[in-house]
Amino acid sequence: MLSVDVEIARRELTVAFAAEVADGRTLALTGPSGGGKSSVVAAIAGLAAPVRGSIGCGAQVWLDSDARVDVAPERRDCGLVFQDGALFPHLSVWRNVAYGLDGLPRRERREAALTALRAFGIDELADARVTVISGGQQRRVALARTLARGPQVLLLDEPLSALDARTLDDAARTLAEVLASRSGPSLIVTHDFSQASLLADEVAVLDKGQVVQRGSPDDLVRAPASAFVAEFTGASVLHGVGSREADGVVAVTLAGGGTVFCAGEQTGSVAVVIRPWDVTLEPAGAAGTSSARNRIPAHVTSLTPLGGRVRVGLALPEPLVAEVTSSAAARLGLEPGRAVVATWKATATRLVPRGSTPTTERTR
Repeated sequence: MLSVDVEIARRELTVAFAAEVADGRTLALTGPSGGGKSSVVAAIAGLAAPVRGSIGCGAQVWLDSDARVDVAPERRDCGLVFQDGALFPHLSVWRNVAYGLDGLPRRERREAALTALRAFGIDELADARVTVISGGQQRRVALARTLARGPQVLLLDEPLSALDARTLDDAARTLAEVLASRSGPSLIVTHDFSQASLLADEVAVLDKGQVVQRGSPDDLVRAPASAFVAEFTGASVLHGVGSREADGVVAVTLAGGGTVFCAGEQTGSVAVVIRPWDVTLEPAGAAGTSSARNRIPAHVTSLTPLGGRVRVGLALPEPLVAEVTSSAAARLGLEPGRAVVATWKATATRLVPRGSTPTTERTR
């Protein structure tokens, strides 16, 4: 188990982070740039000095500021993949991977390197110089090099950021399989919530140096603790003032005009959280036969294919996103500028206080 409880001073903010990651589990740190994610990874690896705190792995104590213990980075059994890969340009691909396998005979080192490269589908590049392969291939070499050592703790800083769209899905699936098969704890930094959802058992959202919510990806999507978390997980957030109706539904008068109806308890200044897949689109002027209480005229602003579905950007008083099947998009003739009606049920919403940020969680 990896146990971390640190406070890291940076010029622009103080990062406070505490968590435990069990053996065989993966925690993703996600959130906007500058929130402190990479600082946490650097502190665990021993590359940054917290102002106070403790870090341990199993029975080993890597940091204890009270006892003045600070184990050197090379003595911490961590495998760290940097954002830039940090490969050796003068070495071949397989020698880069084998660099940390000094205890093995040369032939075994090469076989171990090839096995690690094969897991990422690039073993045919073994004898190439890293300077002549693509950025995405270099990132996979860096992953293979770290995993070949079999470190007790695996730290990945934006492990998929340099991959192109063609190779991203395959590399992500491979990495997910590798993480699921590990016996030790793993920690990933990513700004992409969809990647965090694929790779991690739990996600901790950092903002301005604080953990604002931690839980399974499904927990964060279905029950965001704030408008900030909701937006970060891909939900639409509309702002307004809510008042309770006679039937118990909350009517929210939107800041940009219009009213939406929501199931919830919050009134006053609120944020309305709507998940894209809960929004249905109808042609402009359609009579509407569903029981959905919310029916808002909108114009299509963008279309983003997602496999067999399409994410549709909509212009309302505030931006809204719908997710529909490809066949529905074709049937509706969706294109930028097309007038539609966005509909969703009052029960398909979540109300949170506007601009709320939960108390910092120090999770154990």
